[in-house]
Amino acid sequence: MTKQRKTTRTKPQINAVELTEAEWDIMKVVWDKEPCAAGTVQETLAQSRDRAYSTVKTTMDRMAEKGFLEIERIRNLQLFKSCISEVDARRGEFRKMLKRAFDGALTPMMQFLIEHEGLSKEEALQLRKLVNITESKKTNRK
Repeated sequence: MTKQRKTTRTKPQINAVELTEAEWDIMKVVWDKEPCAAGTVQETLAQSRDRAYSTVKTTMDRMAEKGFLEIERIRNLQLFKSCISEVDARRGEFRKMLKRAFDGALTPMMQFLIEHEGLSKEEALQLRKLVNITESKKTNRK
């Protein structure tokens, strides 16, 4: 007996990755457990939110249509794998927020965080280190 495998995959537009809150919840589980079935995702999400299997499965099917997930079919079993990385998803979310709140400008966002959200001494030190690393990389390229 041979296994029937059929893979459905479409490439997402990586620069345009924007996930809804429900899609984020699902992607976090998929990134952690892939490949996984919709039932596995629903069971994991049920620990923190009450979502029906049909809702999770429908959302995952739509995410596959968008190119965020790949479906591998083995007979009656559908296994889902991610087509986007967590970095790409975070980048899309960050760019969306940056564009909406700060007209796409990074410096005003950083200034806002420092002035209105406050930084601990440790966070300020980490930021200084990141700035120094970035400056030294730019200096070494010249």
